[in-house]
Amino acid sequence: MDIKNSVALVTGANRGLGRAFAQRLLDRGARKVYATARRPETVDLPGVEVLALDVTDPASVRAAAQAASDVTLLVNNAGISTGAGLVTGSLDDVRFELETNMFGSLATIRELAPALAANDGGAIVNVLSAMSWFGVSGANAYHLAKGAAWAMTNGVRLELAEQGTLVTAVHLGLADTDMAAGMNVAKIAPADLADAALDGVEAGSTEVLADQWSRDVKSWVQLAPEDRDAQIARGLAAMAGA
Repeated sequence: MDIKNSVALVTGANRGLGRAFAQRLLDRGARKVYATARRPETVDLPGVEVLALDVTDPASVRAAAQAASDVTLLVNNAGISTGAGLVTGSLDDVRFELETNMFGSLATIRELAPALAANDGGAIVNVLSAMSWFGVSGANAYHLAKGAAWAMTNGVRLELAEQGTLVTAVHLGLADTDMAAGMNVAKIAPADLADAALDGVEAGSTEVLADQWSRDVKSWVQLAPEDRDAQIARGLAAMAGA
C-alpha cells in the first residue's frame, strides 16, 4: 500500500504516538488524515480533519466510521496504562484497559472493515507493545490487554485477508511520550515509530518490531517461562542502567 494519497484515520491523535502518526502521514503525502480523540478540541495539528471518537463507546465508533467512509488506512493507536495488577489491583482498571486497548481497537476494525473493503482493501495498523509477550509487576493489566490485542490482531488479519486488507502489528518497547515520562531508559522517538510502522505498511509487512527491545523480547518468546522471565529481568535491569 502506498501511503501517498491514502485516507487515514488515527485514533488517539491528540498527543504522543497518535499525533506523530497524523503528522508523518501528512508529511508523507496522505490525501486526508482523520485525527480522532475523545475530546476533539485537544487536537491541535494543522491540516487534519478532526473527528470525535471514544473507542470504548459503540455509538461514537459508529459515528466516526460513518463520517470516514473513504478511509483506506486505519491506525489503532488509542490506549491507556493504569498500572493495575491482576490479583490485587482494581478489577475495574483491568477491565478498562481491556476495553480500551483491545476491545476498542476491535470495535473500530469491525465498523471500518466494510469501508476498507469498498476502498480496495486498504490496511490496518494496530499499535501493540513488547509487553504483548511479557508481564511485569505494576503493569500486568497492560500486559493482559496488549497480549489480548496481539491475539485479536492475528485473528482479524486472517479474517480480513479475503477482502485484501493488510493488518500490521507494530511492537515497541517505550516511546518518548507522556506515558513513559520520568523513566530514564532508552525510548524511541514517536516520529521514528510512526515511520517504522508506515514503512511496514508500504512493504506489506504483517509485523513491525520497531526497536531492539521488541526484537529481543520476541526472540525470547520461545524460551521456557522461567528462562524468559530471567532474560526479561536482565534486559530491564540493563535498560535502567543497573
